[in-house]
Amino acid sequence: MSKQIAIDGPAGAGKSTIAKKLASDLSFVYVDTGAMYRSIGLYMLKNGIDIHDKDAVESASKNADVELKYIDGTQHVLLNRDDVSTEIREEQVGKAASTVSQYPEVRKNLTALQKKLAETENVVMDGRDIGTCVLPNADLKIYLTASAEVRGKRRFDELEAKGEKADLPTIIEDIKKRDEADMTREISPLKKADDAVLVDSSDMTIDEVVSKIKSLYV
Repeated sequence: MSKQIAIDGPAGAGKSTIAKKLASDLSFVYVDTGAMYRSIGLYMLKNGIDIHDKDAVESASKNADVELKYIDGTQHVLLNRDDVSTEIREEQVGKAASTVSQYPEVRKNLTALQKKLAETENVVMDGRDIGTCVLPNADLKIYLTASAEVRGKRRFDELEAKGEKADLPTIIEDIKKRDEADMTREISPLKKADDAVLVDSSDMTIDEVVSKIKSLYV
């Protein structure tokens, strides 16, 4: 039977970075569910679909084939067979993902794919509703968070490192708005599972967080 570690938490908490390293250390498969929703958001943006039109998004999503492939241990995200692993990390795509992830049909299709992956592989899966909806019986559930200010500064530093212009107050405000949207959406809102362990990474390094989670799992 496969082993499952679920990591949930708000945007910018470091879930992907932590989950990726944890999976590598444990020789598990890393499943980035956020990348799947970002792919759907990207598809809508590329095809001129109004992301606020629920019916249009749900209908168009049937034409968006999302796959996760692992090449030399690295996850690649394919959208209709095109590798969009880099493209989906753009700021506007993240905002689109937050919107389209609220729609029932989109969540239903991607949740089914996520569950299927976890049935056959030992996985570390991160997202917003992994411990509450996707993997309710996971061996370990983590709710990873950090203050909006810390998360905003991390994002600001990432953009600056890429040579992109960024405004820290705007980024922090966007993060707070996204938190509100994720926590109050009708379908699978972001929340800590009753049996999840809360880990606040505000004052922790990546290695410290990974070590903490490994100590909880062993």
